[in-house]
Amino acid sequence: MTMEVTSTGGSHNPLATASFFSRVFLCWLTPLLQLGQKRRLEENDMYSILQEDQSEALGEELQRFWDREVRHATKELLEPKLTRVLIKCYGRSYAMAGIFVFFLETIKVIQPLLLGKIIIFFENGDPDDQRSLGMAYVYAAAMSISTFGLTILQHLYYYHVLRTGMRIRVAMCHMIYRKALRLSAESMGQTTTGQIVNLLSNDVNRFDEITLNLHYLWVGPLQAAVIIVFLWYEIGASCLGGVAAIALMMPIQTWFGKLFGIFRSKTAVLTDNRIRIMNEVVSGIRIIKMYAWEKPFSALVTEVRRKEIHQILKSSYLRGLNMASFFASSKITVFVTFTVYALLGNTITASSVFVTASLYGTIKLTVTLFFPLAIEKLSETVVSIRRIKNFLLLEELERKNLALPLEGKMENAIEIEALTCYWDKSLDAPSLHNVSITAKSHQLLTVIGPVGAGKSSLLSAILGELPHDTGTLKVRGQISYAAQQPWVFPGTIRSNILFGKQLNPKKYERILRACALKKDLQLFPDGDLTLIGDRGATLSGGQKARVNLARAVYEDADIYLLDDPLSAVDAEVGKHLFEQCICGLLKNKCRILVTHQLQHLRTADQILVLKEGHIMVQGTYSELQSSGLDIVSLLRSDEEAHSVGSCSVDPEKLSLRSQWTIRSQGSHCSSSSLLLPDSSCTDQLPVEVAQTITEETRAEGNVSGHVYLKYFTAGCNTLVLMVIILLSIIAEVAYILQDWWLVYWAGEEFSNSTATAVSVDSGMNVTSSVRKFDLTFYLSIYSGLTAAAVVFGFARSLVIFHGLVRSAQTLHNSMFSAVLHTPVSFFDVNPIGRILNRFSKDVSQMDSMLPITFVDFYQLFLQNAGVIAVAASVIPLILIPVVPLLLVFLYLRSFYLRTSRDVKRLESTTRSPVFSHLSLSLQGLSTIRALKAEERLKKAFDAHQDLHSEAWFLFLMTSRWFALRLDSICSIFITLTAFGCVLLRHGLEAGEVGLVLTYAVTLIGNFQWTVRQSAEVENMMTSVERVVEYTELKSEAPLETQQRPPSDWPSQGMITFDRVNFFYSKDGPPVLKDINATFQAKEKVGIVGRTGAGKSSLVSALFRLAEPQGKIYIDGVVTSEIGLHDLRQKMSIIPQDPVLFTDSVRKNLDPFNQHTDEDLWKALEEVQMKSVVEELPGKLETILAESGSNFSVGQRQLLCLARAVLRKNRILIIDEATANVDPRTDELIQKTIREKFRDCTVLTIAHRLNTIIDSDRILVLDSGTIQELDSPFALLQNKEGALYKMVQEMGQAEAAALLESAGRQKLNCDVE
Repeated sequence: MTMEVTSTGGSHNPLATASFFSRVFLCWLTPLLQLGQKRRLEENDMYSILQEDQSEALGEELQRFWDREVRHATKELLEPKLTRVLIKCYGRSYAMAGIFVFFLETIKVIQPLLLGKIIIFFENGDPDDQRSLGMAYVYAAAMSISTFGLTILQHLYYYHVLRTGMRIRVAMCHMIYRKALRLSAESMGQTTTGQIVNLLSNDVNRFDEITLNLHYLWVGPLQAAVIIVFLWYEIGASCLGGVAAIALMMPIQTWFGKLFGIFRSKTAVLTDNRIRIMNEVVSGIRIIKMYAWEKPFSALVTEVRRKEIHQILKSSYLRGLNMASFFASSKITVFVTFTVYALLGNTITASSVFVTASLYGTIKLTVTLFFPLAIEKLSETVVSIRRIKNFLLLEELERKNLALPLEGKMENAIEIEALTCYWDKSLDAPSLHNVSITAKSHQLLTVIGPVGAGKSSLLSAILGELPHDTGTLKVRGQISYAAQQPWVFPGTIRSNILFGKQLNPKKYERILRACALKKDLQLFPDGDLTLIGDRGATLSGGQKARVNLARAVYEDADIYLLDDPLSAVDAEVGKHLFEQCICGLLKNKCRILVTHQLQHLRTADQILVLKEGHIMVQGTYSELQSSGLDIVSLLRSDEEAHSVGSCSVDPEKLSLRSQWTIRSQGSHCSSSSLLLPDSSCTDQLPVEVAQTITEETRAEGNVSGHVYLKYFTAGCNTLVLMVIILLSIIAEVAYILQDWWLVYWAGEEFSNSTATAVSVDSGMNVTSSVRKFDLTFYLSIYSGLTAAAVVFGFARSLVIFHGLVRSAQTLHNSMFSAVLHTPVSFFDVNPIGRILNRFSKDVSQMDSMLPITFVDFYQLFLQNAGVIAVAASVIPLILIPVVPLLLVFLYLRSFYLRTSRDVKRLESTTRSPVFSHLSLSLQGLSTIRALKAEERLKKAFDAHQDLHSEAWFLFLMTSRWFALRLDSICSIFITLTAFGCVLLRHGLEAGEVGLVLTYAVTLIGNFQWTVRQSAEVENMMTSVERVVEYTELKSEAPLETQQRPPSDWPSQGMITFDRVNFFYSKDGPPVLKDINATFQAKEKVGIVGRTGAGKSSLVSALFRLAEPQGKIYIDGVVTSEIGLHDLRQKMSIIPQDPVLFTDSVRKNLDPFNQHTDEDLWKALEEVQMKSVVEELPGKLETILAESGSNFSVGQRQLLCLARAVLRKNRILIIDEATANVDPRTDELIQKTIREKFRDCTVLTIAHRLNTIIDSDRILVLDSGTIQELDSPFALLQNKEGALYKMVQEMGQAEAAALLESAGRQKLNCDVE
């Protein structure tokens, strides 16, 4: 799933060179189906896509039409119409398919008339009259030929319309993606990644569906008119009764369609919402687990899901009624017609019954199924087109500052005059206010300032991401950019750095050295060709930051904008990056460096201090000193490396983002070894757990019975299932009896009329009274049967729908709780897109498509069984051809299913990369634009689309191949029946012949459709299978166990590790080896060590994110024996990357509603966030933007601290929580921790020694083992110790300062 453009897989497409015959009968596909019999199909077995179906060509063509439309509309001051564009682009080729559908429906009208002629031959029957017999054979032959014609026309029609649908969809996706890459900051605020992904996953699929039925909007009414003429000719005015019945069904159905559209849009909103929450849950899963917040999130999702199911149930009931009415309508029309016909005193004859019934059958299909479907799909498509159009009309980023060339050496590269910028005009404060800067072409300009000062906004303004309100901004030269939030995409490390540029080995080596990546790459099995997983799961935070920096440096640019690249790495690496890279490789370029590291200010040519979007001061280091600004005192406290693992988040790009897969931060090995390749450092390689991404599983073969069982029993128990089956059988019997009764009646009338002719002279009055009695008798039974058929049909439909939707609800809830309770390692191995795919695509299959397909299959199956039963009871001989035909059927079905299932699975696995690619691109949007990589990414997107189109096209074609073969078999069956009736004419009643032939003709569409639907149900069951697979995920230890700790536990907060080993995965290497240590109550312990030493793993072991071996005691209680919630709720953690959820501020601080408003405000005040929250429109009830992007990273960090303050636990763990936080905020956090958590045990994982040098003890880890553990002063006395070496590496001044504070700390302890 790399971003490099791979040539689409697949062998040459035989369709390109196929002959006419092979095209019509799809013979070119047979080799593929035979291959599918032999082995499982893989991506490279698929035929490559035809030239004219390629994503790029289609997308660009539609884009041209759309651009023209937008230009035209702007000129005329109208709103551009996307529908008009689609018609211009695809209208002509789609109109062609109309010809096929016209002939198709013509044949359907002619068939019943032929049928009537055959029946009349039997009615007027002199079986031995040669002339009429000859005619009968001619009619039988015509019947067979028309059936074959139908088969071929139908196939051609489907082929054309489905392919058009596919093309529209592909072109749309291309346009949506292209648009997404151009969105301006303001537009990003109006839409979320979830919405864009939804456009791509749901809305564009409407185009595949609409093309199928759209033609029926004109064919339907036309055909109806023709049929009414024929009916009038056949049975006179009585036909109006039946037509009236159909006409009454119509408005009901259109009304259903309207309601359906309303429910659909309501459901869509709820689904968007649910997927957004799921996205945040999966992204922030570590935090949710560590905070023990599973319950509130469960409740949240369950609630949204309940509302969604409520809407889905409504629309399912509608669908159920719709489908049942489809079956009932034919019964009702025939009933009305013949009741009127009989009451008008006409004699019912077999030919009139069957011709009428068949014609009604034809009109019914068109008018009550295809026509309303066309309307329903049209209304859905209109909604989708509107959503897509609104998205396509969002503001685009205007690239005003197309870089001017850099002329001379001493020219200004950047000139900014009185610049004022807003991210969002509606929020009052500008992010930059009246800023003026000039930067020369070789200067290093350092930007510092507190959190939220507008440092990143300044870079965004230079990049052109942030629209300027007033002022001027001139940029000369090419820009390169390293974002604050390191962005990596799936692919090799090398491809991440080159990012589409040519590999220049010398330059590449230089950059790897300068960015301190050499050492790291030696540790990876494949060096720089190691694959990075989704969201960079293989790399630590520091490595990601350095890859991000290397990518920026590899660009040949004149201006380098570096947004805080040093904060994610530890001191010595930071120093190396600064000296070798920023002041080394780039020394002759213009560099703008945003940093919190004040020790680098001396080197800067110019320093800029920002606060709240204003420039406080600017000048050189000496000018700043003389200005008397408080910088020097800041410098004092932060002399040493002010750096810790960073994961800040840029407000525009946040969305499908998963923080927290960062194993560890920073880099490997000491600074000397970074420069000397052959140092002795190699024997203590840190254990960096390289998580590899597992392949997406494609279950093979049939969906197991276990899945069906689980699906059917999830929503209802066995008793209900029995009732459903009983209902079904009763409905089917009533259905057949109604037809049979008409035949019986017609037969009686026929024999009566012959009898009457004999007894005319014996007096008329007798028969008329008999006839009257007969009529009431026949009619009442007829009415009873009709009513039964209708009522039971409706009941059956509704009950099944109810059961299936309930199943979907149960399965979704159990899948969600399984995913929520599975160990964290699952999320490291499975990309976020894949997990979300189960919750969006698969769940929506279960909600809407599967029930309707299943009910359809079930009703048709019963109907076909009925057809064969009737036929066999009339002409037992018909069973002879039925048996071989059934065998061929079953063979074809298994032959087709095996391949089709593979193709279908390939289709869904090739779909995932399309979405992943979109969401990744949205995350790295500013990087992509700054490095001008849009074209490359578009090509990559097109490649993913083409791969998906290959699978999709094959999927369509294999279905057509199957349908064609099946219908041909059915045609043979009809031919045999028709000729069989004429041959075996002796002793057959006209009514019986009519019944058999009518039923046989219905078989042609139905049987094929039943088998297709059964295959469809099986294919859709793969969605259920994937959901069931997730419901059976291995769960973590129970959240609560029998053994509850005492309520005030832990009262002291003493932690003991006893021979603890820790593994991230069963077969992985141990990341902690034999840890023995005791942390006393109220002790403050600093934990240091190089990247991969196991610092974060220590926290994971303590929280049991994976089960440790050995024992960990807290106040004498073994943690592994109590429930996870009991354990995790009693420890507070301030995580590396502050994670906030899209909910109110209150819910973010206190999801369980355990605290009063007073407590919340007090906590906010203690972390100095009270004023910020008070300024929000809804104060505590303000809903945060996606992932909390309306706060800066530092503010989010403070909110996380407020959570810890509220929880008042005895144990606090701080995981490098001072990432991109300015010194002031940092000091504030440290101070709050010292005051608020004086009586707590505090474990701090740090990169910066100054934050922990005043701890009671320091634990030095290396490669998962404890190197030393003692008070800082004692450790610093040991000249051989690890801590001493670390301190010395900081440089003399810092080392002295650290020694001094360690001494002070010892004095304080002694005094106490």
